[in-house]
Amino acid sequence: MRFLFSLYIVLLPALAVAQTHSRIVVKINEGWIFSKEIKGGNPVQWQPITIPHTWNLQDVVDDIPGYYRGVGVYKRKLFVDKKLQGKQLYLFFEGVNQVAEIYINGKKAGNHIGGYSGFYVPVTALIMAGEENEIVVRSDNSFDRNIAPLSADFTFYGGIYRDVFLVAVEPLHFSMNENGSNAVYISTPSVTKTSAKVHIKAIVSNEGKTTRKIRIWSTIFARSGRIVAVKTTRAFVEQGDDKTILQEVTITHPDLWSPEAPQLYRMVTEIIDDETGKLLDAVNNPLGLRWFHFDAEKGFFLNGKPYKLVGTSRHQDYQGLGNAVPDETAVKDVQWLKQMGGNFLRIAHYPQDPCILRACDSLGILASVEIPIVNEITESDSFTMNCRNMQLEMIRQNYNHPSVIIWCYMNEVLLRPHYNDDKIKQGTYFTSIARLARMLDSITRAEDPHRYTMMAHHGDYNKYRDVGLLDIPMIVGWNLYSGWYGAKLSDFPAFLDSFHKKHPMTPLVVSEYGADADPRISSLEPVRFDKSVEYTTRFHQYYLEEMLKRPFVSAAMVWNLADFNSETRNESMPHINNKGLLTWDRIPKDAYYYYQAILSKIQFVKILGRKKMAGVIDSIGNCCTRSIQVASNLPDLLLKFNGKELGWQKNNNGLFEWRISFVDGPNEVEVKGMKNGKTVMDKSIIQFDLQPEQLAEGPVKFRQLNILLGSKRFFTDSCQQVWIPDQPYKTGSWGYIGGHSFKAPGNNRLPYGTDKNIIGTDDDPVYQTQQTGIQKYKLDLPAGEYEVTCYFAELSGSTVKGLPYNINDPDRIEPNGKRIFDVFVNDSLLLDKFNIAADYGPATAVSKKIKLRVTNSRGIEIRFNAIEGEPVLNALQVKKLEAGEHPTASAVTPGTSSGY
Repeated sequence: MRFLFSLYIVLLPALAVAQTHSRIVVKINEGWIFSKEIKGGNPVQWQPITIPHTWNLQDVVDDIPGYYRGVGVYKRKLFVDKKLQGKQLYLFFEGVNQVAEIYINGKKAGNHIGGYSGFYVPVTALIMAGEENEIVVRSDNSFDRNIAPLSADFTFYGGIYRDVFLVAVEPLHFSMNENGSNAVYISTPSVTKTSAKVHIKAIVSNEGKTTRKIRIWSTIFARSGRIVAVKTTRAFVEQGDDKTILQEVTITHPDLWSPEAPQLYRMVTEIIDDETGKLLDAVNNPLGLRWFHFDAEKGFFLNGKPYKLVGTSRHQDYQGLGNAVPDETAVKDVQWLKQMGGNFLRIAHYPQDPCILRACDSLGILASVEIPIVNEITESDSFTMNCRNMQLEMIRQNYNHPSVIIWCYMNEVLLRPHYNDDKIKQGTYFTSIARLARMLDSITRAEDPHRYTMMAHHGDYNKYRDVGLLDIPMIVGWNLYSGWYGAKLSDFPAFLDSFHKKHPMTPLVVSEYGADADPRISSLEPVRFDKSVEYTTRFHQYYLEEMLKRPFVSAAMVWNLADFNSETRNESMPHINNKGLLTWDRIPKDAYYYYQAILSKIQFVKILGRKKMAGVIDSIGNCCTRSIQVASNLPDLLLKFNGKELGWQKNNNGLFEWRISFVDGPNEVEVKGMKNGKTVMDKSIIQFDLQPEQLAEGPVKFRQLNILLGSKRFFTDSCQQVWIPDQPYKTGSWGYIGGHSFKAPGNNRLPYGTDKNIIGTDDDPVYQTQQTGIQKYKLDLPAGEYEVTCYFAELSGSTVKGLPYNINDPDRIEPNGKRIFDVFVNDSLLLDKFNIAADYGPATAVSKKIKLRVTNSRGIEIRFNAIEGEPVLNALQVKKLEAGEHPTASAVTPGTSSGY
């Protein structure tokens, strides 16, 4: 593919000034081919791709543990016009994970270590102007003990997953040797309502053949385009030299930057030949004028006003894209945060695409950024040097963003300490961590004395105190999950009060908190680790209330804005950390709307919960009574149900609740309120599948029953079928006889069931609970034809790997679930000597189906005959077949069902 630079010029404000052609920036995302099949060191099986790209799109969501971490090779042809002879040429990569080697026409041009920051590669000497050139990029995301992160609760996608540019500049230009920055650094050491001092540091490189006399011309524009300040400085730059030039300007009566009014100035810094007046180079930078500080007792202040910082953290991946997310999709995350009413974004656990901080600047979202030292370190000079370079890249590339107020450099670094069996070695290891932290903190303060430094710790106060990490950063962040991974909810405020009492002079933020929320799971009895949206909403309500009560808690950072991929995770949504307020494909969950009700100044009403529900008919009436919640920031709301008003409710910390008697079929819910004469409302049609309590009689006829055995939660599967919790058998109704609810041995978190990945299905919760030792299952159904599907999975056995994020969750070996049993349905043999583990393996979805005719009032009886061990049943589906109807494949059948 040929690119003529005189015809195809993309001028990007983040990298180059748009008014001139002194600096040419061309995006070269198209025309690449890729291979990760390398035999004998040579790529094979090339395929065409477009940047951004990752090779881990599929293998991080399949049922095979692990994902490809190795080498991928990218290649493209690039025609360079002869008009660019005499220019200095560079490739700029916004992100390649995690080691990159770049070759031009078969010769190595450069390399880069670290997967989350941008970098320049000089290619002038290797490019042939007027000809087609070959660019090859060798990317490697293999584990490397000398490169952070070593481990983490997120996926280390490989590839060129951010934009790529070719940059052409004059021989005298702003330096490309400044750790990927544009070599112009803007600071605002003194800002008030009446005046702002702006300091400018520009670094100029002279790659020409003679000493040059230049002018550095800095112009500051208001948003309207009006020029508010100009500064000119003359300087000589010797051949081969990098020259630092300092400037200072004052702006009177500045428009201050804030979350409510993110007033942005624009600074254009130009290099002009002093003799000829020719423009040699120019770059654009944002400028926001604000002042801020953290007070250990009173919290955070911006422009003299107190602010409670409330927001989220963010991982960069997206369903169907991995980490290869286009800018226009990525910036929507910041828009979601703004719409929620949030004012802070923790960019974690690594620097992200430049478009994210640009969006924070323009939308008024304050931010922190960090490098990916997570869980552990390596005690080597190479690891230390790589971390140092990452910190410098992060600071210098993002220095000019007014949204950034905190630089971070470690997250939960003591979560999985080395040398637990050798305390002497462990002591040395802890000393190395503290030494690295002090070095990074010192570098950060030297690079940027106007912002704060921070580390984020997991909740082991004594360990971080003893290692000395609490005294190094300016702000201490705590990642706290009381009431989720361990302990109880009330331990959360107790921890905050205890830390503040012991460290009254240290600013405190809650850098992480959250609970898993599987939007498919609901519960009438929500408990810790049931993954229900109800428990998660309660969790967030409790945490936020406690933080808002305490002014010394400067910031509350929800973990996470959106669900993200973590390949090693199992649980109800394998490979997904679903603590997000949004799903992986960015659909808001109930907790998102709760935060919007508390934080947003824009009036809104939102009916929470799913649009499809199921339940058993009440003992009185032809309905099922359930609670429904509504999130709103209005003071009062009126609910109308199926055309009938059910009364007004007052706002209870952002939430409203009514008890509603749902009927079978569609139910219309309408909620409205008023403020300042404006009506705000929301409507929802909720489809309710009403189950008869007495199967053979009553106002509602039996159609279908989907039952989760050993469970107390509801689940909506991939075909929108609602599964309900089981019950003990009652005459005239349905239920199990004998046995007990399965609970994973050695797992103290789960109230019931398992969190293993069930192979062969995406509807894992159907198989993750079971009735163990079951004797019978009875349904007192009337005469007719029925389809019965039994669902099985062996939940015991195999080695269970403890994961770093689950505190107090060691590796464990479970006893093999050896069980052999027969299954009879109305005396017909369905399964003979059924051995789940031997026939299918552990944690594998199995379904068996049978069609039968029920005569008289016999109903359906499923009998389990134990031969060895205890029989089990995980789930059961029974469908009534109408005359002439043929049985259909079940929505959650994994392809192992038997015939009839």
